[in-house]
Amino acid sequence: MVLSDKEIKRLIEEEDLIINKEDLTEEQLQNTSLDLKLGHDFAYIKQNSDPVIDVRKELEYTNFTVEDHVIIQPHSFMLATTTEILNLPKDITAFVEGRSSIGRLGLFSENAGWVDANFRGQITLELFNATNKPIKLYPGMRICQLVFAKTNEVPETVYNGKYQDQTGATGSQISRDNELEVV
Repeated sequence: MVLSDKEIKRLIEEEDLIINKEDLTEEQLQNTSLDLKLGHDFAYIKQNSDPVIDVRKELEYTNFTVEDHVIIQPHSFMLATTTEILNLPKDITAFVEGRSSIGRLGLFSENAGWVDANFRGQITLELFNATNKPIKLYPGMRICQLVFAKTNEVPETVYNGKYQDQTGATGSQISRDNELEVV
């Protein structure tokens, strides 16, 4: 069941969804979603790293913080973070969706699309500029939206994975996946 604005608002007021709720604005709450704002922290894969991305090896990222704006070059990929810190209950999950107004500029903003129940932390977004022009973004602007859904019961296993309590633009931790270990 997708949550309505009334239920999202109630859960925020009870501090069951967002930890830093004092930073939320009224315009962020939609009828069945909550817009999230772009944070100040960004990262990209280091330019001098291996020419091939090997999922068994930890990638090196260049992390940086901006105050005023960031420019994403044409056909470029960058990680970003949201300003909001989530605190999902054990029976609420969320879908991360790009805002239509952002997508219509040619900027794809996702986070692999899913936030597990019981997740705590900031959302890392994968931003890709699909156009042939640079796109300038500003911290504090609404960048994506969360659609919340209630599970039919509390799951037997709740999320407590490698991205729990993440802050800032957090790079891939796929090299920590058990099935990728060299035997």
